[in-house]
Amino acid sequence: MPRTVHVAVVGAGSADAATLQLAENVGRLLASAGALVVCGGLGGVMEAVCRGAKTAGGTTLGILPGLDRDEANAWVDVAIPTGFGEARNALVVRAADVVIAIGGEYGTLSEIALALKTGKPVVGIETWELAKKGVPASGIVRVSTAEDAVTRALGLARGEPA
Repeated sequence: MPRTVHVAVVGAGSADAATLQLAENVGRLLASAGALVVCGGLGGVMEAVCRGAKTAGGTTLGILPGLDRDEANAWVDVAIPTGFGEARNALVVRAADVVIAIGGEYGTLSEIALALKTGKPVVGIETWELAKKGVPASGIVRVSTAEDAVTRALGLARGEPA
């Protein structure tokens, strides 16, 4: 039996309607493809991706910053309270085979950096742009649609080239 692909979807705890719709579509497509959705378990992009996954019959895992399992959004199936605050971002990344970054703030940036540092592929939609000494870094696979994000992420998780 093939192993379930774990996809972390990271993004801001609050976002505009278009970003939330994008995240919900990503969640729905990931669940339809049989992937497990991993996130930080709270609101914004995390809530939207979980809602999308649940509408398609998927399973969601929320790795929470606090100690209370009840802080998870209503669409998280498995809530893991850590008490680690933002440090839980490392657990979100480590729990995944690939990361999809949607928009985001500094927490998202930290998750992108942790993923790239540990060799996890990152697919980005309307997210951070990275540069070193003024030269754009090539670590994030840039896409513009939910469909492309999911297709690329699943391919990268299977070891296909970026």
